Amino acid sequence: MQEKQDSQNRAPGSLGKAHPALKAFMCGSLSGTCSTLLFQPLDLIKTRLQTLQNNAKPGAPKVGMFTVFISIIRTEKFFSLWKGVSPSFVRCIPGVGIYFSTFYSLKQHFFLDRAPNAGEAVLLGAGARAVAGVCMLPFTVIKTRFESGRYNYVSVAGALRSVYETEGIRALFSGLTATLLRDAPFSGIYVMFYSQAKRALPQEVTSAAYAPLVNFSCGVVAGVMASLVTQPADVVKTHIQVSPSHWSTSDAVRYIYMEHGMRGFFRGAVPRSLRRTLMAAMAWTVYEQLMARMGLKS
Repeated sequence: MQEKQDSQNRAPGSLGKAHPALKAFMCGSLSGTCSTLLFQPLDLIKTRLQTLQNNAKPGAPKVGMFTVFISIIRTEKFFSLWKGVSPSFVRCIPGVGIYFSTFYSLKQHFFLDRAPNAGEAVLLGAGARAVAGVCMLPFTVIKTRFESGRYNYVSVAGALRSVYETEGIRALFSGLTATLLRDAPFSGIYVMFYSQAKRALPQEVTSAAYAPLVNFSCGVVAGVMASLVTQPADVVKTHIQVSPSHWSTSDAVRYIYMEHGMRGFFRGAVPRSLRRTLMAAMAWTVYEQLMARMGLKS
């Protein structure tokens, strides 16, 4: 106990005296900053793939991730791959912080003396993500519209004001149901696979010098599983938030099915799986390393 206290006291500056939940927020925000900057191009390509119009002639080659990538570079410019990074930062830096601080607080409250089982891990991850998802939804809407290429917003503040004035406050919370159907299961499944994979490994492996690599590898496996399960909800969310009309979840599902068939619900699956998997794995690895340095059990 004394060793843990000494470790917290050695944390730099006044951060060592901060509340544990605030430390978790700051660790999560930093991990979100790193992962958002690195993997934003994959998110943009995913959004473009999901919002492509179904006007290809029969027999024409299918448009894939690489085709969209080349098209963006040719018709726009290389750094257009980071279009939407501003709202992504505004969303992810506090959003990931809220997620990890909520996750830490729930875990400390309900599972202080033991590790959660598989079912409890699902609820823990889903609950933390639901809180963060609701808080940051307006910025999610703006981020999606930036990435779609259909709107000429100049800044995040200007976009928020434009949507509010022309479409009302309701538009800033469009896709809430689809977002929760995507994010809560993703995080629940992710935390379950991630925690169970780590528990299955020997103690000497998870506590060794290469623990970050182990954490990252567990995160990749968990991310792939969670991404595939929640892909249809992500496509539905994108269509609702890009549309200037007030679509319901059922409207979006009907439109996607009529236009693209069942395959439409898995558009953008490859770039999304890559981004979500690598982003989540990196965020959890950075978060756990920072928390360990502060003497806190993540």
